[in-house]
Amino acid sequence: MFKVVKKEIEIAGKKISLETGKIARQADGAIIAQCGETVVLATAVGAKKVNPDIDYFPLSVNYQEKYYAAGKIPGGYFKREARPTESETLISRLIDRPIRPLFPNEFKNEVQVLPTVISYDKENEADILAIIASSAALSISGMPFLEPIGASRVGFIDGKYVLNPSKTDLKNSKLDLVVAGTKHAVLMVESEASGLTEEEMLNAVKFGHDGFIPVIKMIDDLAKECKKADWIVEKKDLSDVKKKLEVEFTENLKKAFSIRDKQERSNTISEITDKAKKLYEEDENITDLDVNSELKNLEKNIVRTDILKNKKRIDGRGLSDVRPIMCEVGILPRVHGSALFTRGETQAIVTTTLGTSDDEQKIESLDGMQKERFMLHYNFPPFSVGETGRIGTGRREIGHGKLAWRAINSSLPKKESFPYTFRIVSEITESNGSSSMATVCGTSLALMDAGVPIKEPVAGIAMGLIKDGEDFSVLSDILGDEDHLGDMDFKVAGTKDGITSLQMDIKITGITFEIMEQALKQAKEGRIHILGEMNKALAKSRDDVGKHTPKMEKISVDKKDIATVIGKGGATIREIVELSGAKVDINDEGIVTVAAPDEEARNKAMQMIKDITAKPEMNKIYNGKVMKIMEFGAFVNFLGKQDGLVHISELAEKRVAKVTDVVKEGDAVKVKVIGFDRGKVKLSIKQAII
Repeated sequence: MFKVVKKEIEIAGKKISLETGKIARQADGAIIAQCGETVVLATAVGAKKVNPDIDYFPLSVNYQEKYYAAGKIPGGYFKREARPTESETLISRLIDRPIRPLFPNEFKNEVQVLPTVISYDKENEADILAIIASSAALSISGMPFLEPIGASRVGFIDGKYVLNPSKTDLKNSKLDLVVAGTKHAVLMVESEASGLTEEEMLNAVKFGHDGFIPVIKMIDDLAKECKKADWIVEKKDLSDVKKKLEVEFTENLKKAFSIRDKQERSNTISEITDKAKKLYEEDENITDLDVNSELKNLEKNIVRTDILKNKKRIDGRGLSDVRPIMCEVGILPRVHGSALFTRGETQAIVTTTLGTSDDEQKIESLDGMQKERFMLHYNFPPFSVGETGRIGTGRREIGHGKLAWRAINSSLPKKESFPYTFRIVSEITESNGSSSMATVCGTSLALMDAGVPIKEPVAGIAMGLIKDGEDFSVLSDILGDEDHLGDMDFKVAGTKDGITSLQMDIKITGITFEIMEQALKQAKEGRIHILGEMNKALAKSRDDVGKHTPKMEKISVDKKDIATVIGKGGATIREIVELSGAKVDINDEGIVTVAAPDEEARNKAMQMIKDITAKPEMNKIYNGKVMKIMEFGAFVNFLGKQDGLVHISELAEKRVAKVTDVVKEGDAVKVKVIGFDRGKVKLSIKQAII
């Protein structure tokens, strides 16, 4: 019934297998990939007809994690997987980026790739396996996927590179790098590092590339046995349109691309586009999409030729020049920390908000419930590019925010020395090239403005590439048009000494390590320049947090007293919060953290906690309150929740006939600790009278 084809190899001591022919047989390509006990099902399906109204390649990648894969039931009211989590969105982007350039430009059929985690062992990451499985599914589908890709993760532990480290290994790694590409070149890099040098990062990419070559060979071997018939892709002959547009509009477009203002340049090109479309209004064989496509190719050729031959960029800069930078801090009066970072026509308002552990983000995943104390939210409203549009959080916002998060994370202080929770918000108010790197720079400044003792300031820069045959030019601090018309988006963030994050996307079939080395060198020069401009506004963290920031104080209590501080059903800790106005958090180690908007509230909460956890001392006098009258004495509350008995003989110097002759319930009294009896405290009022 089944015609199963299976291949397997061993890499870095782990067996990886690919199987097809048994499951999801109606998909164009379907692969079961397994490493350890982690299993991914990846399917690829392409539409058999092209939508004539689109001028782009409608590829969608939707990575999914099923909770049953880890033997879990989803939390929340609805017990089923809902919208994609942030992690699923990021991994979907991770898969999309290296496979997209490997489809021919003329292919416009809708393609959907669905990698799904159906078993997860909590040690072998599913993301790398999902990239490999998706590549294999496309390679056997018959669709015009140029060649398979491989992927690997690289760690850097004790000065050595580690291929495909486990989750446990990564905890001790100075690097978490994912690299994907073909057998000949790298197409995508995503990484977080703890200040590695350019040479170390480049060698990590090489190491990762070498590591996945056997995977590509395995996919090739699989495809030889079971690949479906190649799809026929028709290419419309638009050579006459191309020639006519070149004659009519080359000079006009050259003038347009000499305009340095983005909006004015965009409006001029839009007018040229309208004129070009009017040339073919009466021609039923040539659509607006055809004209637009060829005009874009002409624009691309003009800009790229000017850069390669004349070393001349759209805004007149040299290849390694960075646009003018302006930095300001403390621009918003009530926020805990703020910065305005402007680089050319790209601008970000970045704010820092400091909170307590109550504000940490709870994240449910296949690994269980986790907490995150550092959040970075990136917003890209349509007005930033002079447009109208929908407002919301899409893949772009999540991806750019995570890139900036990776760049900053290693520079943050540990929780033990600075117990705050961090929420960064980057509002992009203008955009013309690399708003994610503007977010990195603005975040560093906003954190320092908030008094967060980061290790070192962090800056980021986006690099571009124009390549034609063996000739190439690497561009520093690229514009939006240079990104759109170029061959590479290479983003590097770090301190003056090392790289903290690197992201690379290639729009052609790959680049050499020579180009990558030059890009890293040029990026370092640009990063140092940007850090110098940032230092003019603020060179180091402020000495203390701002006046509107909740002030924190810690106290350590005996683990036996944790339940006492919390109280039955949390009643005691709620009472402290309500009466003091402070936020109170206690962990399993007995560390109590108190945060309050002012000293008075903080001190009141601290005193209440000290009173609750304090131990009665022999012969010490305390303030108390009579809680209950008995024939033999009075029970007095002191030290917060501590009660003790004042025997009738200890109420006064003279003989007392009735307890109520001396005290009544609710009376405030001074009491002295005179002894302990089987855990109970014996008190005296008469001995407390001085």
